[in-house]
Amino acid sequence: MRSASLYVKLTENIPSMGLLFLVSLHGARMLRQRGEKQADGRWFIPAAERNKGPILDILARVLPRQGVVLEVASGTGQHVLHFAKALPGLAWQPSDPDPELRESITVRAKEQQLANVNRPIDLDVTRLPWPLQTADAVVCINMIHVAPWSATLALLEGTKALLPIQHVLFLYGPYRRFGQHTSKSNEQFDSDLRAHDPEWGLRDLEAVSEAAASSGFVLAEVVEMPANNFSLIFKRR
Repeated sequence: MRSASLYVKLTENIPSMGLLFLVSLHGARMLRQRGEKQADGRWFIPAAERNKGPILDILARVLPRQGVVLEVASGTGQHVLHFAKALPGLAWQPSDPDPELRESITVRAKEQQLANVNRPIDLDVTRLPWPLQTADAVVCINMIHVAPWSATLALLEGTKALLPIQHVLFLYGPYRRFGQHTSKSNEQFDSDLRAHDPEWGLRDLEAVSEAAASSGFVLAEVVEMPANNFSLIFKRR
């Protein structure tokens, strides 16, 4: 089974929206497809610009008004900077195992000069314990379908160690429902993922919910999102 330190970020589940592959394993060659690296070191992905608004609408409703929010697999930093600007009462802790992506986040944070965005940390979900002692919420966007199932279980275990009772774990991405794909584009995306690595692929929402329940979470809400995605709001029991 591959380690999640072999980290791959695919930013959207519809091929026409573009994909970005970022692979990091002890300096291994990076593969990129339809992602744009700007001259100052920032990575930019159009899909992140499209979905950051709808995601923020949910986060603004379910996150606490104050406290620390850990974002797991922050990627380019487009999401976390957008969220931090809109929700200034929260301190945002971005993270990513890829050093080039952490640099992208750092550049964006310096440019926007947001005091509520901490320096990104190197966090691989499978390396427990995580390099953070506590958090008031955890956000993870578009990760679990581009990692082995063991990474999902590690995400739940790591989050459980951080969150107080009744605090939120927010997941976003494409899922199957009751063993079925919700669209033809998702079905094709899932096939492409599994061809790249048989341990990847769209997860059954119900399987994620069951694993979360075993780790001490309850699924409080499922929200249908644009482009055949879902927001899952879990609460720590």
